Amino acid sequence: MARGKLRIYLGAAPGVGKTYSMLSEGHRRVERGTDCVVAFVEHHGRPRTEVMLHGLEQVQRRELEYRGSVFTEMDLDAVLERRPAVALVDELPHTNIPGSRNTKRWQDVEELLAAGIDVVSTVNIQHLESLGDVVESITGIRQQETVPDEVVRRADQIELVDMSPQALRRRMAHGNIYKPEKVDAALSNYFRPGNLTALRELALLWVADRVDEYLTEYRSEHRVNTIWGSRERIVVGLTGGPEGRTLIRRAARLAEKGAGGEVLAVYIARSDGLTVASPKELAVQRTLVEDLGGTFHHVVGDDVPTSLLEFARGVNATQIVLGTSRRRSWQYVFGPGVGATVARDSGPDLDVHIVTHEEAARGRGLPVARGARLGRTRLLWGWLTGLLAPVLLTLLLTHLDVDLGLANEMLLYLTLTVAAALLGGLLPALASAAFGSVLINWYFTPPVHELTIADPKNIVAIAVFFLVAVSVASVVDLAARRTHQAARLRAESEILSFLAGSVLRGETSLDALLERVRETFAMESVTLLQRTSDVEPWTVTANVGPGTVARPEDADVDMPVGDHMALALSGRVLPAEDRRVLGAFAAQAAVVIDRRQLQEEADQARLYAEGDRIRTALLAAVSHDLRTPLASIKASVTSLRSDDVEWSEADEAELLEGIEAGADRLDHLVGNLLDMSRLQTGTVTPIIREIDLDEVIPMALGGVPEDSVVLDIPEELPMVAVDAGLLERAVANVVENAVKYSPPGERVLISASAIADRVEVRVADQGPGVPDDAKDRIFAPFQRYGDAPRGAGVGLGLAVARGFTEAIGGTLAAEDTPGGGMTMVITLKLAPDHPPVSPDLSATTIT
Repeated sequence: MARGKLRIYLGAAPGVGKTYSMLSEGHRRVERGTDCVVAFVEHHGRPRTEVMLHGLEQVQRRELEYRGSVFTEMDLDAVLERRPAVALVDELPHTNIPGSRNTKRWQDVEELLAAGIDVVSTVNIQHLESLGDVVESITGIRQQETVPDEVVRRADQIELVDMSPQALRRRMAHGNIYKPEKVDAALSNYFRPGNLTALRELALLWVADRVDEYLTEYRSEHRVNTIWGSRERIVVGLTGGPEGRTLIRRAARLAEKGAGGEVLAVYIARSDGLTVASPKELAVQRTLVEDLGGTFHHVVGDDVPTSLLEFARGVNATQIVLGTSRRRSWQYVFGPGVGATVARDSGPDLDVHIVTHEEAARGRGLPVARGARLGRTRLLWGWLTGLLAPVLLTLLLTHLDVDLGLANEMLLYLTLTVAAALLGGLLPALASAAFGSVLINWYFTPPVHELTIADPKNIVAIAVFFLVAVSVASVVDLAARRTHQAARLRAESEILSFLAGSVLRGETSLDALLERVRETFAMESVTLLQRTSDVEPWTVTANVGPGTVARPEDADVDMPVGDHMALALSGRVLPAEDRRVLGAFAAQAAVVIDRRQLQEEADQARLYAEGDRIRTALLAAVSHDLRTPLASIKASVTSLRSDDVEWSEADEAELLEGIEAGADRLDHLVGNLLDMSRLQTGTVTPIIREIDLDEVIPMALGGVPEDSVVLDIPEELPMVAVDAGLLERAVANVVENAVKYSPPGERVLISASAIADRVEVRVADQGPGVPDDAKDRIFAPFQRYGDAPRGAGVGLGLAVARGFTEAIGGTLAAEDTPGGGMTMVITLKLAPDHPPVSPDLSATTIT
C-alpha cells in the first residue's frame, strides 16, 4: 500500500488563516470529486471558519473523560475505518487527552499516512521543536505543544499562510480571532508588532530553507551544473593571510544587501600539506565568519582555482570574493594568479569580486612547485641531479684527455636535465638546463673560462641546447604527471570495479567494506553513522580501526550517505579528487545497509508466511483431530447420563474406557501443540546434566503397548550430557510414531551404541518406510506422510522430537531400515568427563 501524502499549511501566528485555507482546500477537492472528510477541525468560535465546515463530511469525534471533565478528540479508528482519500486534521502539534492511542496528534497523522490516506494539516512556526528557545526569547512564552521538525520537513507540500503584522492586528481588533474580552490583552502581549514581525521572519526563513533543500535535491537529481541565482551565496576565498578578515567583512556587507544572503568562507589546502597559511590566522578568520553568520569550509585540492570554482558551483554560489594577489610583480612569470584564473574561468553565471587590501603586492614567497606533490625526497633528488650532477660531469669531462666534441658534451648535460625532470619535475629541470648552459659556455666553448663566445655557431648551439633542454624537461614533466594521473585513474577504476563486483556478488559484509575504505585512503579509523531523523542523535552502525567518531563533525573527513547516514574518516584530510572514490564507497555502504534491511524484511516475511502456514495447517488439523476425541467423549458422557437406557457394569466400564482414551488422546495432542509453541517462540531452556540412557528411555515407553517394543541398551554405555525431560519427550514421540506405522505383530527395536565421542539411539520399525526425498519433510510441523489416517495426529510428533533433540545439543535423522522400514537415529554427546570409547562393547539386553 502506498504511503499517503502530507500537505501542511504553516503560519507565523494564530489567526493568519491556516484552518480557513485548509478548509478551502477541502472544498476544492470535494468539488473535483475527491473523497475528502474533516477528521478534526477546531474553529475556536470563529464564525468565518465555522461556516467553511458546511458542506464537508465530518467524522464523529471520540469523547474522553479526564479529571471529571469530558473532552473530544479525533476518532482515529473511525477515520481509518471510513478510509477517505483525504482527511483534514487541524492543529498537528496538539497533545491528545490521556487515554488516547497516541500521545500526539502528529502520531495519529502518521498512522493515517501509513494507511494510504492523504492528510492536510496546520501548524504554527512557534510549535516546531528546534525553534522553542528562539520563540521563548521573542515572546517570553515557552510552547508546551511541539512537533518534531523532521515530521514537518517530511511533508510533501508546505504552504506558507502569510499576513503582515498590521493586518493580523486589525483582524484581531475586529474580533475575528479571539473574543472581545481577550483582544486587548492579546494585542498588548503576544500580538505586539515586534513579536509578530520576528515570528513572521522565522516562518519565512524556515520555508526558504525548505525550498532551498528542494532546489538542491532537484539540481542533484537532474545533474544541473550551472548556477541558479535563486539566493545570494557568496564564497570567500581565503589564503590564510591577514587580508582574509577584510574579505570576510566585505562579503558580509554584500550578503546584507540581499535578503537571505549567505557567506561561505573556504580555504583550499594542497594535498601534500605544504602551505604558507598561518593556522592561528585561519582560526581567527573561522571565528569571524561564524560570528557574522557564515560558515567555514576546508577543502583539499592541488589546483586552487579549479577547486575553488568546483566548490562554488557545488554550493550554487552567485558571487566569489577574492583578494588582490600578494605576489610581487616578478612572480607573475609563474602564472596569472588565482584571482585572474578564477575570473577568466568563472563564466557568466558567477560574479567575481577582486578586493584590494593592505597586503597587496607585499610578497608571499615563491609559489609551491607543481612537483611538490611528488614528495620531499624526490624533490631533493631532483634538485641534486639538476645542480650537483652537472658539476660532477664537468669535473669528469675536464680531466679526460679525450675530446668528445661539443655536441656529445651537450647530449650528456641534456641527459642530466631529463633525469632532473623525471625525479623532481619542471623546476629542477629548468635549473639544470640553465646551469648546464653556463657550464658548457665556461668550460667547453672557446674562449674557455670566459662567458663570451667567439664562434657564432657555438652561440646557436648553446641556445638550441637550452631550448631543447627546456622543451624536453617540459615534455618529461608532463609525461610524468600524466603517468601519475593514469596510475591514479587505474587505481580508481580498480576500486570501482571491486565495488561493482561486490554488488554483483551480493556481498553484505559492512566491516570488510569499511576496512577496504581504511586501507584505500590510509586512514586510522572509519565509522558509519546513522540516525532515524534530523533531531535524533547519531548512532554507530559499524566501525573499523582504533577509536570511534560520535558525530560527522568530529571526523577529519565526512561523506553524507543519503539523508540520515554518514561515513566518518579519521586520520587525515582527503584531497578533493579522492572524494569521488569515497562517494562510491559511501554509496556501496548504503547499498549494503539497504540490502541488510531488505534481507531482514524478507526473513521476517518468511517467518510471517511460515506462521500463516502453520496456523492454516493447525486449523485444518485441529478441526478434525481435536473434534474426533471430543465427539467420542461427548457421546460416551451423553450415553452414561441417558435415563432411557440402563447400562450394565461392563457397558459402563467400556464407555468410561472410551472417555479415558479420548482424554488421553486430547492430552497428547495438546501436549504436542504446547511443545511446538515453545520451540517456535524459543522458550525451551534445557537443563543439561549427566545421565544414563537406561534411566530415561524406559520412562519414554509409557504411551505404547508393552509388547510392541524391544530394548537393546548396553549397561556399559557411557553417560551422556542431556536434559532428561526433553530427551524422554523426544524418544517418546519417535517411538510412538514407529509403533503407529509398524505392521501388526512387528515390534519396534530400540538400540543404543557408543561411537567415538557420541552415543546413537536407534528406533527401527518394519513399516512402509519413507523415500529419500521425503526424509527431511517429515520433520516439518503438521506433516503426515502418505495415507496416514486423519485420526493419526496433527503431524507434530517428529517436529517436536527434532526440536527437543537439537535443543539439548543432539541431532535426529531418518534412515532406511535394512529389509524395509525406517530407522530414527538420535545422536547425543558424551558427558565431558567420559573419554571417547570404541563402539564394539558387549551388550546386555534389557526388556
